[in-house]
Amino acid sequence: MRAKETLPEGYREILAIDLQKDKRLMLWVNLIGVGIALLLVVPMHFVVPISTLFDMSRGFGAYILRFAVLIAASVAYIVLHELVHAAAMRFYGCTRVKFGFTGEYAFAGSDWYFDKIAYLVIALAPVVLWGAVLAVLNGLVPTSYFWVVYLLQVTNLSGAAGDLYVTCRFARLPRTILVGDSGVAMRVYAPPQE
Repeated sequence: MRAKETLPEGYREILAIDLQKDKRLMLWVNLIGVGIALLLVVPMHFVVPISTLFDMSRGFGAYILRFAVLIAASVAYIVLHELVHAAAMRFYGCTRVKFGFTGEYAFAGSDWYFDKIAYLVIALAPVVLWGAVLAVLNGLVPTSYFWVVYLLQVTNLSGAAGDLYVTCRFARLPRTILVGDSGVAMRVYAPPQE
């Protein structure tokens, strides 16, 4: 078990990140997300032109259906992304996960504390799992649906900018840290000797 319900004695807070309240950090994380999206969309346009998303050669109904699928899949993706975070938290021993939406971010959070490795897995699990699933789907769908699936992949990677940011920040911290993640705010704790 890599989750603890209570903070061990002597652990003290060494870092706090609040993606909701720190407006400057929120701006940077969102800019990173936009940058990731551009890095994914622009080159892919030269492989499969984005105009295929707007192709009406199969009729107006097929055109509308593509966008309905994209909207429904995008909403489903947000829910599934957070469910993967929650499943990873539970895998590491957490018994209570809370879900929410702040207007900026959807989240899965907990009052439990996770060791460094567990937390990094929890943060990256949705990006890795859905990245693999969407990559396979992109190879299976017809060209008319390529951008429907690929835009979900773009959402997967760019929308996880906050997860990627905290992973980079925490990866450099000592192995002995514990992380508390309420959803949009993370607090990092270290034992007394560090």
